Amino acid sequence: MNVTVRKIVEIVHETGRENGRPLQRPHRVAMVGAVIDTPYPAEYTEDLVTTADAIGAEIGELVGPRCVRALGEDVEAFGKAALVGTGGEVEHGSALIHNLRFGNVFRDAAAGTELLPAAEKIGPTGAAIDIPLKHKLDAKTRSHHQTVTFQVADAPLPREIVVVCAASNTGRPLARLASFGAEVAPAS
Repeated sequence: MNVTVRKIVEIVHETGRENGRPLQRPHRVAMVGAVIDTPYPAEYTEDLVTTADAIGAEIGELVGPRCVRALGEDVEAFGKAALVGTGGEVEHGSALIHNLRFGNVFRDAAAGTELLPAAEKIGPTGAAIDIPLKHKLDAKTRSHHQTVTFQVADAPLPREIVVVCAASNTGRPLARLASFGAEVAPAS
């Protein structure tokens, strides 16, 4: 089974200042989304896993390594998303991105070990989706919890799915929260 791709969209953001302050190093975020024909029939089907297993790695190869290349430096945080057109089910997008054949391609390209945080939803053409990012080696690293927004003006069409990988080179600009659990640690 091959994936039918209408377009691939790359977006790179680079922030040099936050709240009027220069950053020690630019905060970069790369997002790569593939707009694909849904591989699932319009009518309800019980088995979504067989199809996801058959094309998961192919979709992963379309967006995962390309996202890492677009970032242009080491990945520190990553995430994924699926935006399903109005002629599909949210479960169609979930099946594609919550599949290790898909996720392992991106995780390997990013040299990560953690599970990829994810978002999935149904939306009309032009809808945006917010993608959560977490540290690639330790999901409890609060400085790297961030959310980025991905949008394609002409996608998804009703029978399309936009599958996205996102990566950043650092944590949030000016991150300064205490480490995970510090607020409940006993006073010394």
